[in-house]
Amino acid sequence: MARILIIEDDDDIRNILAQELSKEGYDIMTASDGNEGSLLIKSRPDLILMDLMLPGLTGEQILPLIPSDIPVIAVSARASVEDKIELLSGGCIDYITKPFDIKELIARVAVHLRSSAAKDKNAVLKASDIELDPERREVRINNEPVHLTRTEYAILKILMTDAGNVISKSELLSRASSDTPDLVESSLKVHMSNLRKKLKDAGGKDYIEAVWGIGFKISL
Repeated sequence: MARILIIEDDDDIRNILAQELSKEGYDIMTASDGNEGSLLIKSRPDLILMDLMLPGLTGEQILPLIPSDIPVIAVSARASVEDKIELLSGGCIDYITKPFDIKELIARVAVHLRSSAAKDKNAVLKASDIELDPERREVRINNEPVHLTRTEYAILKILMTDAGNVISKSELLSRASSDTPDLVESSLKVHMSNLRKKLKDAGGKDYIEAVWGIGFKISL
């Protein structure tokens, strides 16, 4: 189930979007201002619908904070060609002008989610000397294969998807649950230790950093 983050300060519009997209089977998160929205981005939704004129951080200020692999659709009353060009150049994949037809918006959301899923599925992830090929389920360091267990692979994939960012232990456990049943809180330390050792043996250095009291991140 795809997760959609709606950042919109108008209560009526936010509620309508949440209601109609929920009917389509999407998991919906909402924020009524830019500051709240910027925090929810860390949960990595699959797509973001965002107004531009928001209390707190504006849409333009939020855009640079959004990972490039998360599609963003701007929903705004600003309708000039210059505004649209600026937003599309700044990272939005689409621009919908208020007032909008809800059926058209739902159709655009579906198209962009399909496109994003197809692209992400085959994209090779890279961080430092490591390459992870999701299609082949292969991991290489300096072009040499590294043999990982299913659980080690799941951990590494999550860390590389958000390379450079700290992933909390709870988020790591939650996101890995769809790929492996073996990663639970009591086993995380062992799996992480084994993964870090294999990567270090293959590349000669530490690739995964433990951030005390928070979680882990992989070096860029």
